[in-house]
Amino acid sequence: MTPTDRMAAGVVLERRRIDNPWQDYAWRAVAVIPGAPPVDEWRLLRDEGERSYFHAATLDLELYARETDGYRVNLGQPAPQVFVVLRPGEDDDANEVEPFLVTACPYEGQDYEDSGEEIVDGVPMPDDMAAWVRAFIAKHHVEVPFRKRKRKPYDPRKGGFAGGAADG
Repeated sequence: MTPTDRMAAGVVLERRRIDNPWQDYAWRAVAVIPGAPPVDEWRLLRDEGERSYFHAATLDLELYARETDGYRVNLGQPAPQVFVVLRPGEDDDANEVEPFLVTACPYEGQDYEDSGEEIVDGVPMPDDMAAWVRAFIAKHHVEVPFRKRKRKPYDPRKGGFAGGAADG
């Protein structure tokens, strides 16, 4: 599946000090910056003592023509989101988490969350990014009619449903 459009999105992470014997901080994505410049290393944006905010990465938000249904579901919500996927940092890395992916498709975000290895945070989708996604949907969305599968009749001579176990 080849991306048909992309936009740079800066990922803003919040680091919050927590009282835990195994870790010092909790991390979460809090915002994306449309059209952000690339960063080689994390940039501190704001330090509030117990909480610090970093521009941690700039990733491409890629839109695919085959995922427009998911984008429509997202934009149909009262507060559309960009889903930021974070992975644990490497042992020799100074950062406990690393931004891995940004997506506008809630289904893709859910797939990563279900894997159990990544952290997925939904952050508010900026208005100009939502307008860009809407324009993409208008250009590429194709309504796919629902087709109900027809059940095949049971045939005990073939060992199952009309042709064997592979057909069921």
